[in-house]
Amino acid sequence: MITHEVGSRSPLPNWEVQLLRWPAQQELREEYRSRRVPRILVVEAGLGAPVCDDIYEDWVRAPIPSHDLKARSDALVHRYHRYHAPRIDLDGVLRFASQSVTLSPMQAELLSVLVARFGQVVPREALRLRLRSEEGSTTRNALDLHIMRIRQRIDPLGLTVRTVWGRGYVLDLGTEAAS
Repeated sequence: MITHEVGSRSPLPNWEVQLLRWPAQQELREEYRSRRVPRILVVEAGLGAPVCDDIYEDWVRAPIPSHDLKARSDALVHRYHRYHAPRIDLDGVLRFASQSVTLSPMQAELLSVLVARFGQVVPREALRLRLRSEEGSTTRNALDLHIMRIRQRIDPLGLTVRTVWGRGYVLDLGTEAAS
């Protein structure tokens, strides 16, 4: 197992790339696949290579130099972040995993603040200031309405905006995406 520290943009704690012996640990491979656990299959010399059709999986042949193992593990970390951190492109399209939704200019503006701090609390006032700069003066209800529409828009991606009472909002994985 190789431990990685997830960057501040991720809502997830430190996690580990699991090393599995192939094919001896096939059942564990399937369990980890269903839970989206990053894993590297270590293939014994002389055995055929497995087909890795999952972005959270890679394989190496034993024996493997530690720098090669680290490179493979780092590649899994990169893919994990790419598919677990939402991003908004210049055209106002929110992309997450292999899905996307188009956003209104105001939705993109507000979500850009939440995306930049994915998994962290964004103070309500920071969003109100962003709203004010685009629409003039704002009321509490105006921000609430925008957040409600954003929640509806991003729900199909497995994302949610949670309210942290008295503090602000968090863009996070929805309950289905988190499992």
